[in-house]
Amino acid sequence: MFQLFTVQITRTVSDTKKAFYAAHTRPIHSIFRRFVEELLVEVHLLRVNTNFVYSPLLALGIVTAYNHFMSGYRPETDRNSIFTSFAIAEEFDPQQLQADASRWEELAGLELGELQTRLQAWISEGGDPWHNSLRDAVNNPQTKYSRLQAIGLYHLLEQAAGNLTQELTTLEASLEQLSPVVNLPVDKVKKDLELYRSNLDKMIQAQKIMAELVEVERKRREQAANEANAPTPPASESLTNPESTSAEASS
Repeated sequence: MFQLFTVQITRTVSDTKKAFYAAHTRPIHSIFRRFVEELLVEVHLLRVNTNFVYSPLLALGIVTAYNHFMSGYRPETDRNSIFTSFAIAEEFDPQQLQADASRWEELAGLELGELQTRLQAWISEGGDPWHNSLRDAVNNPQTKYSRLQAIGLYHLLEQAAGNLTQELTTLEASLEQLSPVVNLPVDKVKKDLELYRSNLDKMIQAQKIMAELVEVERKRREQAANEANAPTPPASESLTNPESTSAEASS
């Protein structure tokens, strides 16, 4: 008797991209397409890793990165479609991602010390499935670090009392205090967030330039339409009255 083995075929990056573009068939503006494809690849590599562990902090990082980089995307319906298609391609439930990210709003407005205390309680005590998922991921030594977790942590500091991300020194001190709580390597977190903030600034500038170009084009088209619809000025009597022209010629 031969023993049969089930061979599990790992999905490729190409498979994930195909799934995404099959779900979202409309074209994506060029300055946003690069971000979307990089996010697809980044999350794909996490998902196929044998040590992948899903957590609400990862969900917060994914949703935060997406909202930050896609904030200026129009039309709005396409922005929602792109996110849903991304989640489907990565074999996530898009509604669960959004819901798990939204639960973190309970911490909005807290001082840093209160934020740390609440996080420590959630991780040590657990509770409902959401809190248990966070606790299990943080306490699992095999959980693979991702910059998306760092972005999730960044968002918590963004929403804290006084927005602790505005000043670099305050941000770094806050990261040193909170990173160990959620079992993230503080040096990697700082490095990844420095690059993240830089890329986000570049995206914001690119969006401003694009908006200005769109406005210039809108005004140009509006002016052209106004000129096309403007009434024709009245012609002179010599051009409109042949008899007058003949009389002048014979005199």
